[in-house]
Amino acid sequence: MKIWNEVAPRYHKRWAKGNRGPFQSTQRLVELISPTKGSIVLDLACGTGVVTKEISSKVGKMGFVIGADTSTTAIKIAKQWNKEKSNLDFVNADAEKFSFSTKFDIITCQYALFFFPNAQNALKNMRKNLKKTGMIGISVHGRKEKVPFFSSILDSVTKFIPDYVPPGTPDLDRFGTKSALRAEISKAGFSKITVKEFVFDYSPGKFEDYWKNYIKYVAKPLRERLNALGQSKRKELKELVKEKTSQYANNNEEIVFPWQVLILTAKY
Repeated sequence: MKIWNEVAPRYHKRWAKGNRGPFQSTQRLVELISPTKGSIVLDLACGTGVVTKEISSKVGKMGFVIGADTSTTAIKIAKQWNKEKSNLDFVNADAEKFSFSTKFDIITCQYALFFFPNAQNALKNMRKNLKKTGMIGISVHGRKEKVPFFSSILDSVTKFIPDYVPPGTPDLDRFGTKSALRAEISKAGFSKITVKEFVFDYSPGKFEDYWKNYIKYVAKPLRERLNALGQSKRKELKELVKEKTSQYANNNEEIVFPWQVLILTAKY
C-alpha cells in the first residue's frame, strides 16, 4: 500500500485517466456486465475510479455505484475526478474483509485480483455481498509473454538484480490464462463462468521514450535499485531491453506492444 499510495497519481495520469494501454478494456468490461438503470454496483479495488465512473453513467439517477480501495491516495484522486457525479461514492475498504448492509447487483474488479494476498478470501467475500441474482466482472492481465510491455523489462532486469521483485510479490500474470482464472473463480462458488480474451495495442513511443518513462514512473524502491547498478551494467541492461523490444518496433522505430487482457463474468 505504501508503494501504491506513492505511484497512484502517476498511474492515474499515465494510464487510467486516458484509457490508455490496458485501460482500453474498461469499456469492454462494462459492456459485458451490462449494468442497467437502477443497478447497485460495487467496484472493488477501484483505484482512481475508472470503472466506477464508466458504470455510474449507465445506472442513472436511480442506480448507485460504490468504489472501494485500500489506498487512501487513490480514493482521494477518485473523489476529485468524479466530484460532479451524484450517484457514486468512494470508500476505503479491504477486499478480503469488506461488508455492506446492502447486497449488490454487480461487483467489478479490474486489474487487482492478482494483487490480493488471498484471492479466495476476496472472491468469497464478493459472493457474500452479491445478490443471488447478481454477477461479477473481473479483468486481469494475460500471461507475461502476451504482455511484453512488462516482460521486456522485468525479464531483463532480473538477470542483473535477481531479487528486483521481492520474494512473495504477487505475479501480474498470476491468473493470466483462461483455465487458471476460471478455476479460481469456480473454486469460490461462482457459476456460469465466461472468460473472453482481448488484445489491445499500446505504443509507448520509440525505445528511448519507453525506457525513460519506465525509469520515471517506476515505484521508488525499484528505481533506487536500478540506480544502484554501475554505469556499465546499466548500459548493458538497457541494450538487453532494447533487443527484446526490437521485434515490436515498426518502420518508424515506434514500439507497438500487444497487450492481452482476460475479462471474466460469472453468476452468483
